[in-house]
Amino acid sequence: MAIAATIPNRPDAALTHAAIVIGTGVLATTLAQTGVLAHLPLQNLLKNELHETRTASAAFFFWASLAWYLKPLAGIVTDAFPIFGSRRRSYILLSASCAALAWFVLALAPHDYGGFLRIAIVINVFMVVASTVIGGFLVETAQAVSGSGRLTAIRQVVMQGCGIVNGPIAGYLASIAFGWTAAACGGVMFLLVPVAFVFLREQRKRLTSAEVLAKAKGQLANIATAKTMWAAVGLMALFYIAPGFGTALFYKQQNELHFTTHDQGMLQLIGGISGVASALSYGWLCRRFALRSLLVGGLVLGAGLTLMYISYTSWIHAAVIDGINGFGGTIAELALMDLAVRATPMGSEGLGYSLMLSIRNLALSGTDWFGSKLLDQYHVSFETLVIANAVATLVAVPLVFLLPSAVIGARDAETYGEAPVAKGGME
Repeated sequence: MAIAATIPNRPDAALTHAAIVIGTGVLATTLAQTGVLAHLPLQNLLKNELHETRTASAAFFFWASLAWYLKPLAGIVTDAFPIFGSRRRSYILLSASCAALAWFVLALAPHDYGGFLRIAIVINVFMVVASTVIGGFLVETAQAVSGSGRLTAIRQVVMQGCGIVNGPIAGYLASIAFGWTAAACGGVMFLLVPVAFVFLREQRKRLTSAEVLAKAKGQLANIATAKTMWAAVGLMALFYIAPGFGTALFYKQQNELHFTTHDQGMLQLIGGISGVASALSYGWLCRRFALRSLLVGGLVLGAGLTLMYISYTSWIHAAVIDGINGFGGTIAELALMDLAVRATPMGSEGLGYSLMLSIRNLALSGTDWFGSKLLDQYHVSFETLVIANAVATLVAVPLVFLLPSAVIGARDAETYGEAPVAKGGME
């Protein structure tokens, strides 16, 4: 049975086991991504070994992350089509094992743009399935205890903790043979297998083919009529559609400021530490302020701090700017993720939550590619990209006030959403 069903009977044990699974799941499906621990080594390989342009490098990560944009497909499959009677455990065990295996295949692959890209796509397909199941499990738990803000903060602490670990390690891995990076990512991904095997228990339920089809149709109908969720999707799309400059910043760091990969890893470390502090702060803020206030404040703060990148001209400036933005940017991100959890319709946790996250993933990779192309082909300045990013973020602020008060007017631990807090388990 889902965690929501176990809480009334054994709250301490259920929540502890849920926290272990969610924490490990977020750690594995975050740190082992091609865009996290492997990101700096891959960027360095593409730029300095394969001599690719900013546009080609950004395009690599866009296409490598293709599965993350199609995350809703994984959501509807895992929500509606159990494997051996399981919507969560079996999917995690299978997908995490396959992702780890694919990473080890990449460790042995020749250094070729096309070959690397194809294997990276396969890796992300299996990682998306694992991430989707973990997300659905988190939503079930959060809705059962009215704890979207706190669980989102815990999720973000783990993710930002990955940033702390990732920075110096990725900087070191980028300076040695890439096979070590692939092996490290595969090992991290496999951590989820024993944890899910031991701590995630479900009551197995056999379904006929007719029941499975009915559940799939029910998932689509549930999502199609979730007005609050679609309003949240619109807000998130507008926020994340801002022209990105992540790859442009990487090239600026090496070409203009002459940072080493170790320097770049240290900047990620600084940003990760600030992000953890921000996530811990949000765990306190979400219980004292309504989500509406946190959304408006986070978006305005994020836009203002983005403008600091115009002064990104030295190591000292870079450390200060990345540190401050690590804090302010995380507040905005957390408020949006809090909204995503609250707006997800009950019964479609994996599909609804993954749909909103896929909007984020597509926009981040797509706008980074777009931003790199503006620099390479149209010679737009880095400073212009920064200003455009900040302005686009501010445009999203008025939409906050169009969201239902039932969802964004409550603080954490208060009842919210289109349906009351879950009293029983999900099938």
